[in-house]
Amino acid sequence: MSRKRFDGMNCGVAQALDQLGDWWTLLIVRDALLGATRFQHFESNLGIAKNVLADRLSKLVRDGVMTKARLDEPGQRYAYELTRKGRDLWIPITALRLWGDKWIFGEASVPAKFRERSTGREVARLVAVDADGNALDASDLEVAPGPGWPNRERFPDDAPWVSPRLTPANRRARRAQP
Repeated sequence: MSRKRFDGMNCGVAQALDQLGDWWTLLIVRDALLGATRFQHFESNLGIAKNVLADRLSKLVRDGVMTKARLDEPGQRYAYELTRKGRDLWIPITALRLWGDKWIFGEASVPAKFRERSTGREVARLVAVDADGNALDASDLEVAPGPGWPNRERFPDDAPWVSPRLTPANRRARRAQP
């Protein structure tokens, strides 16, 4: 059974999931962010079948997330490295890890801690901020048409993602609650 594609969906999340939306792909990128570059490294670290790994690496190269370079070694050996596009995935992958650490493992059972190289301080959380650097919560957000919205005059005010709880009045009321 093939998975659903999101080609026609005009949404950054849907398009990102279309390129990266299976667990093997995200785990390959995670391992590449941690320094893996060779097919056998990914295979042994992940316990992934060779055909699945080859397919995912090819797709990552095709989508511009990784590059593939032949190594100057005997046999057909290649190194896979993240492109800038691939390295930019450290933020969503770190966010997923932090979410899993908090909600699945719990603080006492976190499997690995990540530290900033220069200071040794732990990466504790990622926070979305406004233009002034103030932390934001999902309830602080609203949806507005961007430059890629096909018809800005017909932005759906009643779309499922335009929740009544996100109106300015509801946000103010929620903030006032203890």
